[in-house]
Amino acid sequence: MHSPRTSGGTGGRWNVLEAGPRFGSTKLAAARGALALATLSALLLITPTRAGAQTETVLYSFCAQSGCTDGNHPEARLVLDPSGNLYGTTDVGGANALGTVFEVSASGSETVLYSFCSLPDCDDGDHPRAGLILDAEGNLYGGIYDGGTHDGGIVAEFSPTGAETVLYDFCSKPACRDGYYPHSDLVMDKNGNLYGTTQYRGAYTGGNVYEVSSNGTESVLYGFCQQSGCTDGNAPKAGLVLDGNGNLYGTTYKGGANGEGVVYEVSPSGIETVLYSFCAQTGCKDGSNPEADLVLDTEGNLYGTTYKGGAHGKGTVFEVSASGIETVLYSFCAQAGCKDGSSPEAGLVLDAKGNLYGTTYSGGGPKKRGTVFEVSPSGTETVLHSFNAKGTDGYNPSASLVMDAKGNLYGTTYAGGAHGGGTVFEVTP
Repeated sequence: MHSPRTSGGTGGRWNVLEAGPRFGSTKLAAARGALALATLSALLLITPTRAGAQTETVLYSFCAQSGCTDGNHPEARLVLDPSGNLYGTTDVGGANALGTVFEVSASGSETVLYSFCSLPDCDDGDHPRAGLILDAEGNLYGGIYDGGTHDGGIVAEFSPTGAETVLYDFCSKPACRDGYYPHSDLVMDKNGNLYGTTQYRGAYTGGNVYEVSSNGTESVLYGFCQQSGCTDGNAPKAGLVLDGNGNLYGTTYKGGANGEGVVYEVSPSGIETVLYSFCAQTGCKDGSNPEADLVLDTEGNLYGTTYKGGAHGKGTVFEVSASGIETVLYSFCAQAGCKDGSSPEAGLVLDAKGNLYGTTYSGGGPKKRGTVFEVSPSGTETVLHSFNAKGTDGYNPSASLVMDAKGNLYGTTYAGGAHGGGTVFEVTP
């Protein structure tokens, strides 16, 4: 797992619905949110046909250009447009060595759409560690982990031509009560409002769930660590999933009744409910320390991964029912040498048959460079790809996958590839 940045200081208590200013663009069309929800629905309805062996293809290897101006070390989920082009971010590299927004075409050609720290003092942000979402007009939106006017990260919009607009600068409130370091992917509702999480500080110092509205107002919907011992959760690394009633669901890496993270719900009015606290079982056999986004099925069940815990201590794939009952569907490192994978940092993709697809950061082949896996509704795990010992196909995937209508899976590896800077890859049925 990559070492997270840390920040000092504490935030005081405040009205968690307090709003802050917006910077830049003042419009977010409703159609953008409609497309985001339609894309999510389409992903849940995909019914791929998988037969025989799977094939992994490296579509692009980063750091192919001198000084890594093409970007380096992607760690976030990709987004796929109707033409088969993929969009994402790199944590470093680019013209200023502090990260990029990139496009990889269906034929494997890479274009840098934006290089961060192009403004003095990195007021445009730096080190993007989250993925992007795409609207109907081809604009991209994401949370950028660091930089900005107040050096607390930003929410940004990128036009199809690569022009950046800062929508919100974090740490604009005293003691950073609006949050600090947005680490997560965003989700957009039908009205064009954006939702995400900040990992640190916030209203009660444990991170925030926030909204940037379509009219440009930032609101903290919930500030974590309000309860003694942070039983409401602490340090959310993951983004959110949105249901049809406007409720948001996510995970925190720490906190909860047992200190090892939670699955939570936040209502449209900002009421938080802990649906499950991890490490409720001896030895954390139910999992611990979830880092990734959840996926929601049509019956209200939530699916995700934990980085640690499980029967073998190397992470789990889990389900939490609408009533808050947790079931471990698979515990990693069940095979000798963790050939089945270990330590998943990424979330899951769910198909119409109930199969789940994801990546593990390590485990797999002899060098334990990570895997792409499938878990069936009955809990059977199949390794679709183990990254090779030489690392030429990439290694250490930390991002969730995206699936197309044919069942092809696309993702990124943090390192490896032809030039050692990570890859964009495809796994075909």
